[in-house]
Amino acid sequence: MRIPALPAMGLALLLCAMNAGASDGPSLAKAQHVPHPAVIAHRGASFDAPESTRAAYLLARELGADYLELDLQRTRDNVLVVVHDDVLARTSDVAERFPERAKSPVSDFTLAELKSLDAGSWFNKAYPDRARESFGKLQILTLDEVIDIAEGNPERHPGLYIETKVPKQFPGIEKQLKEKLQARGWLDKPGRVILQTFDRNSLALLHQQMPQVPKILLLWIGKDSIEPKSGKDFADSAEQDKAAFYARQEPKDREEFLRWLDAAKAGGAIGTGPSAVRSNLGEQSYADLIKPWMNKASHERGLLVHVYTLDERVDFDRAMKAGVDGIFTNRAGELLRFYGRAQVPAEAQLLKALGY
Repeated sequence: MRIPALPAMGLALLLCAMNAGASDGPSLAKAQHVPHPAVIAHRGASFDAPESTRAAYLLARELGADYLELDLQRTRDNVLVVVHDDVLARTSDVAERFPERAKSPVSDFTLAELKSLDAGSWFNKAYPDRARESFGKLQILTLDEVIDIAEGNPERHPGLYIETKVPKQFPGIEKQLKEKLQARGWLDKPGRVILQTFDRNSLALLHQQMPQVPKILLLWIGKDSIEPKSGKDFADSAEQDKAAFYARQEPKDREEFLRWLDAAKAGGAIGTGPSAVRSNLGEQSYADLIKPWMNKASHERGLLVHVYTLDERVDFDRAMKAGVDGIFTNRAGELLRFYGRAQVPAEAQLLKALGY
């Protein structure tokens, strides 16, 4: 059958329609075997339990999170451990146990020393309304232990969303991570693991070691990332309110933001992890890097957008309307309820059932 000639504008619209879906978020996610929209439990269910601990990861798993998110570092005796901060003072009793090493990096400690720390009581002091006596017994976890948790319920199968933290301190960690995941059988199923990093060199090394595994380049405005229009980093600003400072920050210009998208793509990433500003600011509120034009530009380059770190429904709603494909959250249960996932149990009941 002969197709009638179309005016130039009509032909253009037809071609656009034929290509529709090739760069939309759900299609990109499906191609990578990544859930859409993705529920990424940031350091576990860390609103209701101490971050990066057994309680937080068990709770996130039982709630039904798609991924358990974790930060990877290495001990002095070469064991991969799950700790966010470069130093241990905020989330442990290291100042009491090892006062002379309170400001030492994680890499200065053996696994046995780390296991001797109380990694939960700080949470009870910081959040008395969510405190539980049992949290005081929690330990720092190894990567193997988090994998065990992810595998521990035959009816719940969360993936792992792993960040190489301060990778320059741990030469070879990308290869070591590959060997561990391979040995545990976690590289066999597409989309089961997502790798993330702020470090472009680590991104390249991760892609070299695990080219088949989805990778995310994390984005923020500041040193070693997107250059700010203000020309200032918080550390040099003499300001006291970090969240208010970052809420005013934006990329130097459109081209600067696009340059980082292109760097992500060139480095082997299948998406980016941009920061977001929270409606109520506060801790973990940063610059707004999920404006609709930014997400559209990411999708046009074939990149997914997984935003960090949002906890309130108003922010979930704003992010989804802006076009993101998944959300890092400390409140996996709230995000699951927002998405209308069926039968999401109450956090308090689950913690009790889990022995906390």
